[in-house]
Amino acid sequence: MESKHATEAFAALAQETRLSIFRLLVQRGPNGLHASEIAAQVGVPASTLSHHLGILERAGLLRSWRVQRQIFYATDYEGTRKLVAFLMEECCQGRPEICGGIQAVACCDNGPD
Repeated sequence: MESKHATEAFAALAQETRLSIFRLLVQRGPNGLHASEIAAQVGVPASTLSHHLGILERAGLLRSWRVQRQIFYATDYEGTRKLVAFLMEECCQGRPEICGGIQAVACCDNGPD
């Protein structure tokens, strides 16, 4: 991952509502949630939610898909892994044991098959 892309991802997460959306979808796993469920759980109007979801998706942190007339959103686990790997790339000056397994914890394998 390039620094520019990482900066975009962190900028997307640097807003409270977007961070809440991202955390909710991480918790929900690869099946994600319908947009209206996200709006209800986060407590934002649909138009505002759409704006935030778009930013997170463009940053490579979410993916979306359509089922008939409904749009679902889930964490883009590959994009999230790349962001975590970018952070941990040179962990602890080449001594990853100091990090105490942060990489293993942060890089769970919950992505879609």
